[in-house]
Amino acid sequence: MKFNYRFKIIEQIIIVMVIAVLTPMVVSGIIISNVSQHTIRRELNYSVSMLSEVVVKNLETVFYAAQSELNTVTMAIKHFPKSTQRKKFLESLRKYSTEINDIRIGDIAEYNEKFKNNKNYYYDKATEKLLLAQPLDSKNCLIATVDRDTLTNKLFEIFKNDSREVYILDEDRNLILTNNYSEEEYKYTMDSLPQKLVANKAKNFGKVKNQPLSYYKADSPPLTVIVNTTSAVTQNTINIARSKIILAIVLSVIFIFVTVGLYTSYLYINIKQLFKGIMALSKGNYKRKIRLISKFFTPFELIFLANEFNAMVEEINLSYRRLMQKNKELKQLDELRSNLVDTVSHEFRTPLTSIKGYTSRLLRQDIEIDKETEIKSLKTIKRQAERLSRMVEDLLVIPDIEGAKLNMNIDKINLTELAELALHSLKSVETDNIKIDIPENFPQIYADKDRLEQVLINLLENAKKYAKEDSLIHLTAYAKTDVAYIKVENEAPYIPKEKIEQLFDKFARLDDKTTRTTRGAGLGLFIVKGLVEAMSGTIKIHSTQDDKFVVNITMPVAND
Repeated sequence: MKFNYRFKIIEQIIIVMVIAVLTPMVVSGIIISNVSQHTIRRELNYSVSMLSEVVVKNLETVFYAAQSELNTVTMAIKHFPKSTQRKKFLESLRKYSTEINDIRIGDIAEYNEKFKNNKNYYYDKATEKLLLAQPLDSKNCLIATVDRDTLTNKLFEIFKNDSREVYILDEDRNLILTNNYSEEEYKYTMDSLPQKLVANKAKNFGKVKNQPLSYYKADSPPLTVIVNTTSAVTQNTINIARSKIILAIVLSVIFIFVTVGLYTSYLYINIKQLFKGIMALSKGNYKRKIRLISKFFTPFELIFLANEFNAMVEEINLSYRRLMQKNKELKQLDELRSNLVDTVSHEFRTPLTSIKGYTSRLLRQDIEIDKETEIKSLKTIKRQAERLSRMVEDLLVIPDIEGAKLNMNIDKINLTELAELALHSLKSVETDNIKIDIPENFPQIYADKDRLEQVLINLLENAKKYAKEDSLIHLTAYAKTDVAYIKVENEAPYIPKEKIEQLFDKFARLDDKTTRTTRGAGLGLFIVKGLVEAMSGTIKIHSTQDDKFVVNITMPVAND
């Protein structure tokens, strides 16, 4: 019987979430939205009042700074009696002044005409410039100019990222400066502005509660600053707050549904994994383990159950893995046995046959053997026996190389003497075409004498075996700092790169025309590599297209 609890769990979770989560969140969102709207309304009233006061403070600062600089210039210019000196002085002020854009000497009649009622400022609507004046004498006056851009930058700097409209009015309620001006909003603001204004205090006014207006009437300078919270600002502020609240509620609901959905889906999938593991084990599949999707969304009980189940499966598989390892080892031993039998049957047969033949010949009583023939036969028997001895030594050293159990007697070695000794030991091959070229002052090296001799014998014998007929075999050496380089080079057919590294493998045999493998156990380079690396050396081989086969060995130099 098949049970499917997935839909029942999801349905129940959805019902619980709607009753216990979604409904309270919607009600809370409505309440929070209303509270937020009242809070934003209070903030709008406070901010518009504060901004009107800030603009007035900026306006007073601009007037004070410009007037102070104008007074300073007035006092200073009286010390320049000549007009050329005054002109030069004013030109320098234009370059370095930060408070005024221009300053000039005007006629006192202009001062009396524009600057009435003893006011020292005048805003020219035609040029959109603020003019400040200071009498010099009965004929002349100083007139400083602050243009609209400078006034706007200093007065409305805080409104760079604010769309509120600001109006600056003179005593007759004429518009002097404005920021973010629109005709409709200006008309609405002026219609709402009270006829009697309270001086030197920010006052809010307006009939729309979500669109507060504020004015600040200053005495010095006698100007009125009005800040208008436009409908766009109000709507954007309230709508943004309301949108954020709604977005927060929606995201919270989505997060809750996603989290619960993930938990439910992971719970269902993990339980299904338990079912599959149990069914696989019941059918004899002892390798199947339970893999939980996510431990973060998985109850501890499921994790504990899965761990215990996997531990049980691991115990069952342990015997199987051991059996597989034993089978692998037996396979390797069988392969070694096959290679060993093949080596013994093929490589030992020739020297044994030669020894058997010459021995039988010497033991015959029916023929008379002269002394020269007897000596020649005994030399052949000795040479073949030495060949068998080397092959046996090669076979015996294999386990030590593979098990890293080589016992090395590292000492200072004279490479020249050792190379000559190795050449002398090659009695089974002709050595006339083997040339040893080692410098007389070649330094001593660290190595095991017997092992390094075995390495050189194997390399020279291998080079002789596979070299072209009558070609030169060259053993050279040179030293650099702490490293000695030994090279054995012979002429042999080219071996492709994909096969060159295989020559280091045990029982490696390239039985084709390229390598001319006519005899050999395939252990030479394998043993050489193991011995060289055991003596802290390195070995590399390569074959070139011009029929050069090169073996490069490095060994540490004995500098001390």
